[in-house]
Amino acid sequence: MSQPDTKFGDYGGQYVPEALMPAIEELTDAYRRYVLNNEDGFMDEFRERIKDFGGRPTPLQRAEQLSARYDTEVYLKREDLLHGGAHKLNNALGQVLLAKYMGKERIIAETGAGQHGTATAMAAAHLDMPCEIYMGRRDINRQRPNVFRMRLNGAAVNPVDIGRGTLKEAISETMRDWATTVETTHYVIGSIVGPAPFPAMVRDFHSVISEEIRSQTASKLDCLPGSIVACAGGGSNTMGAFAEFLDDDDVDLYAVEAGGSSLTVDEEAGVAPHSASLSTGDEGVLHGARTKLLQDGHGQIMESHSVSSGLDYAGVGPQLSHLVDEERVTPVTVDDDDALEAFHRLSQDEGIIPALETAHAFGFLETTLGPDGDGSVAFDEPVVVNVSGRGDKDLQAAIEETEKRDLENAPEMEVFDQ
Repeated sequence: MSQPDTKFGDYGGQYVPEALMPAIEELTDAYRRYVLNNEDGFMDEFRERIKDFGGRPTPLQRAEQLSARYDTEVYLKREDLLHGGAHKLNNALGQVLLAKYMGKERIIAETGAGQHGTATAMAAAHLDMPCEIYMGRRDINRQRPNVFRMRLNGAAVNPVDIGRGTLKEAISETMRDWATTVETTHYVIGSIVGPAPFPAMVRDFHSVISEEIRSQTASKLDCLPGSIVACAGGGSNTMGAFAEFLDDDDVDLYAVEAGGSSLTVDEEAGVAPHSASLSTGDEGVLHGARTKLLQDGHGQIMESHSVSSGLDYAGVGPQLSHLVDEERVTPVTVDDDDALEAFHRLSQDEGIIPALETAHAFGFLETTLGPDGDGSVAFDEPVVVNVSGRGDKDLQAAIEETEKRDLENAPEMEVFDQ
């Protein structure tokens, strides 16, 4: 009988208040029985619902213009075409369904960019579960369309005003709620973070991405990918795209982090102007797990930054931290400007408007393989990029951030000055 992963090398674990341990133990047992061992046909129902409600499988598309630009075979895993516009539905639907099997009466979740909140609200409406979403005030202002989508699906959206009002604070508030309502409530964590079994469970629900990449490259190309590229904040789409290839050493795995405006830190202000925990972080504990974090010299968590709300987090999943230490996953960074350039390039060259999170992955291709690229990476082909989400939610942010910059391939912005 399969058992849950609770530790990944030195990372992971269950660093939570005693009041949450009964809920963690109950969830661990449910994950083992229903997800890992398919008790009562749980996984059969999940796969049927993610197909019929979610629209899986998502396509694997050759990127014709990018392949020509980079003289490299580039394929796109189109998670932006999953219902709701992002990979997030895989995990949200799985956890809300699990909550029903556990007999829970209420769903709570946190969200940064709003895609996880949207996916959870959709899944809760689909499965007839009351739902409340915690979201930082700063992120609400950056992601108003997704807030409206959550409310359209019947979810309550609770603004979080503490700190900088971003994902870190939203997670903290959601955990406080859960600590007082554990008997009736399930907390749908949106990434591969938090106390065990969340990192492994979220990975498993998202592993359908890499399962499909494996079968699609085999049937279309008669080979496995040479390289897989995915953006990394907490790391849910990253581990979803990597999970089925961890034992295939010939498949290179690149986790692209938000380099923000600089990889330096301002310890006096408590701010890191980036979100590159894998590349620059130190070991510590945040939100119930030991992992790589952005910290000052005294171990205090730094405030992170990214032009993308979904990557704006001071930590990362513990399994990704372990895989980086083991040199199985290579962490790289892309700054705000290059991510925005890539946002416009993919829109114009391929007709796909990506989420700003996803744009970081394409920024990595451009800064290494483009005409002005540094050539620092020799990608094994074919290269598969996980298009983790579509950019509808980011259009207002993209307008505001583009107006501040002189970007080579951005559209003319004078119409907004009328």
